[in-house]
Amino acid sequence: MTTKAAPKKKHINPMNRQSPGDRVISVLTYFIYAIFAFVCAYPFYYIIINSISANNLSERGKVLFLPMEIHFKNYERMVNIPGLMDAAKISLLRTLVGTLLTVLIAAFLGYMFTRDTMWKRKLWFRFVAVTMYFNAGIIPWVLCMRNLGLANNFWGYIFPMIVQPFYIILCKTYCESVPKELQEAAEIDGAGTLRVFWQIMLPVVKPILATIAIFAAVNQWNAFQDNLLLMTNRPDLDTLQYKLWQYITQANSLKALISNTTNSSAIMAGLATAATATSIRMSVTVVVVLPVMLIYPFFQRYFTKGIMIGAVKG
Repeated sequence: MTTKAAPKKKHINPMNRQSPGDRVISVLTYFIYAIFAFVCAYPFYYIIINSISANNLSERGKVLFLPMEIHFKNYERMVNIPGLMDAAKISLLRTLVGTLLTVLIAAFLGYMFTRDTMWKRKLWFRFVAVTMYFNAGIIPWVLCMRNLGLANNFWGYIFPMIVQPFYIILCKTYCESVPKELQEAAEIDGAGTLRVFWQIMLPVVKPILATIAIFAAVNQWNAFQDNLLLMTNRPDLDTLQYKLWQYITQANSLKALISNTTNSSAIMAGLATAATATSIRMSVTVVVVLPVMLIYPFFQRYFTKGIMIGAVKG
């Protein structure tokens, strides 16, 4: 006896189930979001295409939607900009060290503020949280940093930024949602506070830690004011963002400097690749912004990832 195969269900487009009014609203919604996405993405696209287009056309504002006479001389020339590579190393180092310490401190304090055994935990949590609402100002902050010996010191980039109340609150809220059974089971087996934190809590709270790492890394990479105010006598500690500000404000002078430090006859042989103030601004901006744009998509999935995959349910 043969059995007939079950008929395949016909796929129905969800749009066909909507009323004409709903379809109009859906189309308008997609259209508005498309415009919004274009407005957000176009500035980055504009900078990139101008950095690889003919410099004389870019200087006159001719490059708007598509690159013209593509070349990569601007990026080859950036190697000769004095101090740029050293500034990139400083920015990378402060981003790595600062992000690691910020994430660890936020995770540990957030975890400790959830433990009933912590002495006066509510008092200390309020003490940390209140700093979100009060700020003494820039001048007292600079004086404090100098008195602490953090001026003209690499650690002046790190220490003022590693304790962030907002990140601590995020970790605390995340840790509070973790079932107590996980911690109690480890404590019954003889695990102490630090062991529970390293082996139980850290693996569970990875999604929020990845989110905090993104925020902290972007803050460290884009930091500019601390360099301007603290590193007054240490040009070797200048960051890439500070160099970008210098190059943007002094692009015409830098143009002359590049022309003098490279083969001038080769540069002036064609106006399409000759250094201009606009080409310098565009190229340096791409170098500063591109790392964040490349790294962010790999961590974006942690923003929506579930909190307790495979954990014990209470």
